[in-house]
Amino acid sequence: MLELLIFLIVLSLFFDFVNGFHDSSNAIATVILTRALSIRQALFLSASLNFLGPFLFGTAVAHTIGTGIVDPSKVTVHLLLAALVGAIAWGLITWLFGLPSSSSHALVGGITGSAIAAYGFGGVNLGGLTSIILALVISPLFGIVIGFLMMVFMVSLFRRQEPRKVNFIFKHLQVLSSSFVSLSHGTNDAQKTMGVITAGLVSMGFLKSFSVPWWVIFISASAISLGTIAGGWRIIKTMGTKIVSLRPIHGFCGEFSSASIILLGSIFGLPLSTTHIVSSSLMGVGSAERLHAVRWIVARRIIWAWFLTIPASALVAAIAFYLIPF
Repeated sequence: MLELLIFLIVLSLFFDFVNGFHDSSNAIATVILTRALSIRQALFLSASLNFLGPFLFGTAVAHTIGTGIVDPSKVTVHLLLAALVGAIAWGLITWLFGLPSSSSHALVGGITGSAIAAYGFGGVNLGGLTSIILALVISPLFGIVIGFLMMVFMVSLFRRQEPRKVNFIFKHLQVLSSSFVSLSHGTNDAQKTMGVITAGLVSMGFLKSFSVPWWVIFISASAISLGTIAGGWRIIKTMGTKIVSLRPIHGFCGEFSSASIILLGSIFGLPLSTTHIVSSSLMGVGSAERLHAVRWIVARRIIWAWFLTIPASALVAAIAFYLIPF
């Protein structure tokens, strides 16, 4: 039993590492491509704040992942392992193609698929799952709207300033906004791994109730930070150059808008997609100046990846549930 728990923890931390690797672009793509920071500086800053985030804003998202999709009494290690396989497989596939898909969607899809494979549709908490999916779908729309409004406000505020002066101001402000994204990303995304590990500890009798231990917070925060340091240049390029041509003002508005949404979601226990919200915020920012500033062909590919992630990872997880030999 102990060996099974260790395997679950290792696989959960690998998912967390891939999450950090896959999502490193969310905070650092714009700040690198506008040359506010070097790649090394941006990665170190982002990784440090990814690590710090989970310690500052509670574990509400972990509770949602661990208890909101499947009744805790029905959670098994077998179910959790299959869910992780589904989530990791989809994350690696989308990374291979350079698409900024969502680790959050993948994990939710993985848990849902393995629960259906184990118990049928009755094994899923439809009320909890519906709330999670609504948050995942609606939050990028908020990203577009808030990014658009913030860009309009900033352009009107600085319209009489020389472009060189505006670039200088926002190049420095971007360091703050990038840090804000990293902090909010660590707060929301590391908690998803905490939720899986803690659910496993409860299901195997190592914990009497769902309460995230400090050491689970520590190892989850460490794994996502290491993944961030490892980076993901292919997705950095997509986020920073293929959605919209960036200037520092774009980067600041997109990052500040998305980080605000992510942090608010974390406080309310909503497992949001950092990737989707940052991408949608950049679309909103780009369209505030002119609609053709956004490269909608690339944006459409990203949106298709958004909608495919939950069913695709659910299918892989369901297949994995039947193939895992225990």
